[in-house]
Amino acid sequence: MEFISKYKRIIEGVLWILILIFAYKVYGSINGPIEFNKVKNERFLKVIDRLKDIRNSQIAFKSVNGIYSDNFEGLIKFIDTAQYTLIQKRDSSFLEYDRTFRIDMLREVVVIDTLGYVSVKDSLFGNSLRYKNLALVPIKGVDAMFKIKSDIIKKGDYDVPVFEVSISKDIVLWDQNKDLLKQEKGLMSVDGVNGPSLVLGSLTEVNTNGNWPTTYDAIARN
Repeated sequence: MEFISKYKRIIEGVLWILILIFAYKVYGSINGPIEFNKVKNERFLKVIDRLKDIRNSQIAFKSVNGIYSDNFEGLIKFIDTAQYTLIQKRDSSFLEYDRTFRIDMLREVVVIDTLGYVSVKDSLFGNSLRYKNLALVPIKGVDAMFKIKSDIIKKGDYDVPVFEVSISKDIVLWDQNKDLLKQEKGLMSVDGVNGPSLVLGSLTEVNTNGNWPTTYDAIARN
């Protein structure tokens, strides 16, 4: 009788262990994706914020140089040293003698006045030095840099500068559940970041947008 009672307690103990293991797995299957999405959104927002700084810097670089930078070293040096020329356009007119009609005729022109110069760094970043880290992925525990490329493509009769900056989701979510990460990399959704990477710009299209949805911009504003 004592043996049966002892055996019963062992079975009950094993059953409780199995119940706890099963409950933990159920909890993990429900809570896992929730925690994954929380971490993903937090990290994507940080990366997107850095990509926006890169976009603004590239647009400034092109406005001065006519092309986009293909490396971060040159882009950061440009921010440190370059200046915008402040101009003012105004319509003007004057009388000019016309030899054909033998009279003074009114001529209209656009006059461009140079008002001064302003630092690119001050214009884009004010007193912040965050531009010094443009190349670095802003995720704790990650020692990686964004990939940056630029090119000139043909659009009709025009040569158009383009650029692309990207970072793999494998790097951004390096310590997360591999199965959920695999699903995220294959995502095709209107409210998600589609594909295996976060991408700014394009080397095949005239585009300075990112592949993230506007929902991330709305979250950042709030």
